[in-house]
Amino acid sequence: MAELIRGLDPDRIRANLAAVRAELGREDVEVLAAVKYVAVEELGALVEAGLTLVGENRAQDLVAKAGSEAGGRLTWDFIGQLQSRKVKQVLPHVRLIHSVASDSALGQLGRHASPGTEVLVEVNVAEEEGKGGVAPAELEAFIARCPVTVSGLMTMPPAAERPEDSRRWFAALAQLAADRGLTRLSMGTTQDFAVAAQEGATIVRVGSRLFR
Repeated sequence: MAELIRGLDPDRIRANLAAVRAELGREDVEVLAAVKYVAVEELGALVEAGLTLVGENRAQDLVAKAGSEAGGRLTWDFIGQLQSRKVKQVLPHVRLIHSVASDSALGQLGRHASPGTEVLVEVNVAEEEGKGGVAPAELEAFIARCPVTVSGLMTMPPAAERPEDSRRWFAALAQLAADRGLTRLSMGTTQDFAVAAQEGATIVRVGSRLFR
């Protein structure tokens, strides 16, 4: 397991955030700070730096961090692989779940979600074998089965050496969303967020670029 990040400098984070926003070139893109490796006691530095939206990959860490004093001043999304048995645990703490991709998760949402719950459906846009996400051909039916509002889509493109190599997959996800009138697109991470923004991302998930 990777070592947690400690000793964060709010001024450094603030400068990194400004650089990310400049590279995005769009004011309407939400910068989500991926805090999987940020220790709970460091969340105050994120607040001080002006970050407002954060995402956690692990349900138990989400509960602990969102329940902390500084964590309570942040808006939380769940961005990791969603285990259906964790849906009930995650829901009270998040604005959005980015990674809904199984019928078992839909079942738990039907049991535990409030009427205003919104989710993003994770799409395996490149149809990589063994990778999580709904296949593009199955997306329409999956959305129809979802018991809560689907407001957008999320993807993790295939591993690539160059950000430009991900462009086709971001464009494909944007088209899938546009065809269905979905307004949120969670795509792009530290290595390729600028390309994702060019292809219509509304949320980019940035980790190490903000903290280094």
